[in-house]
Amino acid sequence: MSDAEAQVGTETAAEAPAPGFQPGPAEADIFREFLVALMVHNEAVAARLGLQSADVAAAILLESRGPMPVGAIAEELGLPSASATRVIDRLQKAGYVRRVRSDQDRRAVYVELLPDGMTDYHAAAEISQRHLAEVAAHYSLDQVMVMLDMYRRTTEAYRSATAEIRNGAAGS
Repeated sequence: MSDAEAQVGTETAAEAPAPGFQPGPAEADIFREFLVALMVHNEAVAARLGLQSADVAAAILLESRGPMPVGAIAEELGLPSASATRVIDRLQKAGYVRRVRSDQDRRAVYVELLPDGMTDYHAAAEISQRHLAEVAAHYSLDQVMVMLDMYRRTTEAYRSATAEIRNGAAGS
């Protein structure tokens, strides 16, 4: 493991933000274009699979986190429980997931991916992986590790901002 790999996820004084850096309009435009491209891409993948983008998001959550209760999926995706139930219904009908009762509490129902549940998703994502591999070829391992750390921190920042927005916090 390189030093950069070991440092991802840790905080040191050396990782403090660049002093005085304030993103300007050009940087903000780049980031907004990135977000739009990502959203449009996710919609295209979902359409290719005959799903909705929330369905794909739920399947990705299950792949990365393991079995989850429907309520946790609803909370993570910001959906009412009835909408989350419809998401799971669509995923189940499409062969991605199944509902299973908890061994500890028979009232609790978890959603888990089927063993080959993400096969179609990964096939659709191969195109994306090819394009992203072309991008990654321009960067060193250390640079990629810094970007992964940035993605992790950006994810947490967006989760915090989402929670504030959902709780009715006013912008500053």
